[in-house]
Amino acid sequence: MYGKFQQYLAGELKAIHEAGLYKNEREICSAQGAEITLKDGSKALNFCANNYLGLSDNPRLIAAAKKAMDERGYGMSSVRFICGTQDLHKELEKAIADYFHTEDTILYAACFDANGGVFEPLFTADDAIISDSLNHASIIDGVRLCKAVRYRYANADMADLERCLQEAQAQRFRIIVTDGVFSMDGNVAPMDKICDLAEKYDALVMVDESHSAGVVGKTGRGVAEQFDCYGRIDIHTGTLGKSFGGAVGGFTTGRKEIIDMLRQRSRPYLFSNSLPPMIVAAGIELFKMLSESNAIHDKQQANVEYFRDKMMAAGFDIKPTQSAICAVMLYDAPLSQKFAARIAEEGIFVTGFYYPVVPKGQARIRVQISAAHEREHLDKAIAAFIKVGRELGVLK
Repeated sequence: MYGKFQQYLAGELKAIHEAGLYKNEREICSAQGAEITLKDGSKALNFCANNYLGLSDNPRLIAAAKKAMDERGYGMSSVRFICGTQDLHKELEKAIADYFHTEDTILYAACFDANGGVFEPLFTADDAIISDSLNHASIIDGVRLCKAVRYRYANADMADLERCLQEAQAQRFRIIVTDGVFSMDGNVAPMDKICDLAEKYDALVMVDESHSAGVVGKTGRGVAEQFDCYGRIDIHTGTLGKSFGGAVGGFTTGRKEIIDMLRQRSRPYLFSNSLPPMIVAAGIELFKMLSESNAIHDKQQANVEYFRDKMMAAGFDIKPTQSAICAVMLYDAPLSQKFAARIAEEGIFVTGFYYPVVPKGQARIRVQISAAHEREHLDKAIAAFIKVGRELGVLK
């Protein structure tokens, strides 16, 4: 049987190659940071990691992880409700709830699991899920696991959301779900308007904070802070794998009864090992750091503003952004591949995104700005973008 299947896969892979859509992975042989070492020994400035606060190699987090490994072991070897919960897990859950001004938190192996495990335990075929068209794949997959009626509204389009809410009055319970920051475009969901419509049409609100937490808002506490929506959002999901240290781990935080029900029925929680002590301890230390000072967040925001303004002044087409994501629009998929490969020769590590990650005809270079970047890093990247942009006819 595999012979036939192998031929089919080979044909599909060949078509992906010929379309210029094949994804190659570049190996790095150093810690994640502003500058990384590649497998061939060369150095590059990294502008494609989700390391928004520059904490992936932070000494305090590394020390906390090492200490926990010495004191609490390497792993838990069990799920939470059997014998996989330590006091550290409860401490981190409380720290996350305090950070987002919520009532309780539940930890997962990843935010993909958090989103995959949130809908099915809470909603049935009598209910409705109303989802933004650009929501992350993990939300889409989570919705698929639930029997609730599905509605889809155009990205951040409040008129279309209202239409869906009106149609969903036929269902028992309704929940609006959206990314806080949409990872490909970098735009922020208008949470104040979403909450207004939710209250008007009697709906719950859920937001995935994976790309907004640590970045959006005056102190980086996400979209609730940005739009003064504390207490109006029922469920937040998020990750420890981006701003919050860059390792692994996800969470859902929100209303107490919702979190309690997830502990009872959320399958990724009930049937997956709990997070290892070193990850949890580093997470606890992370939230201590963020409570001490807002300097890291402020630097990250200044870096984004500087990079965006300089790139737009040079003539690049940058999607509007309030986040750490700057989408440099090229529109053509092979061009995005060629641009990324050419700029890598200039020592700048970026990735071209194209269909099916983004819609056809919307290829871009997604640049992610970190607090780890210094001004000289930004200037080198901008100069490289301008040089390659002129060579490839992107800039006139």
